[in-house]
Amino acid sequence: MKTGSAGIREGDLDRKESIQMASLKDVEQVADDLTKLVDDLRKELRDSASFERLVQIADQISEHADEAAGTFSTVNDALMSRLNELKGGAGAGSGRSTSSSRAKARS
Repeated sequence: MKTGSAGIREGDLDRKESIQMASLKDVEQVADDLTKLVDDLRKELRDSASFERLVQIADQISEHADEAAGTFSTVNDALMSRLNELKGGAGAGSGRSTSSSRAKARS
């Protein structure tokens, strides 16, 4: 596989552009949404205790919690994958960069 001048393999940039990355702010928003839903659940329990509404709120809480768990899992998988790449390619990668640095220094 070819490597560009910035050390990025062809195809990596396209893959990164097609994947939308979640930030910690996005996860914080999911937590805020969960807090609001829990508050709604408590309010519903205090006020009228409509079981239909309780089920709706509980379903929404479940969906948001699943989204948060999925986000954390995806980030963890990406980080672990990258760390494994770095561990596995550390010896081979450092030799290549040293050689190309020497070549640049000569020219």
